[in-house]
Amino acid sequence: MNILYIFLQCTWGFLQSLLGGIQFLFHIREKHFFYHGAVVTIWKIKSSVSLGMFVFVTDEPYFYEKLKDAYSMDELAQRLLIHEYGHTIQSLILGPLYLIVIGIPSTLWGFLPNTNKKRKEQQISYFSFFTEKWANRLGEKVTKEKSMEQLVID
Repeated sequence: MNILYIFLQCTWGFLQSLLGGIQFLFHIREKHFFYHGAVVTIWKIKSSVSLGMFVFVTDEPYFYEKLKDAYSMDELAQRLLIHEYGHTIQSLILGPLYLIVIGIPSTLWGFLPNTNKKRKEQQISYFSFFTEKWANRLGEKVTKEKSMEQLVID
């Protein structure tokens, strides 16, 4: 299964895997491990991202303080990994359309000031957006582990 995953990420998901590979090289000194075929990098940046077969997860989720009474740091990190792994499955499904269908909308949802403000004011889960909700479901289905669900992190 891992060989097929890697093959498809390097062919069908070539563009995002290329971008992920370049990002990986910039963070070569960080901690890395394999997870269901994906190359996971634990980095110092406060957000996480998936690019093809490369997953970059924060070593310190910015939302931990808000959720620390309900979740340990390790549990949040694992749930975040499941979520990001779900994005790698989206890459397998969408191939060259991944960056247009998932990457751009997800980035805008996460970083535009007006969407940040709306999520905070209305206590809307970041994971309620279609790209994120789908990533949660896929990550959970493939790994059989819990993802971020509808946690409000802002």
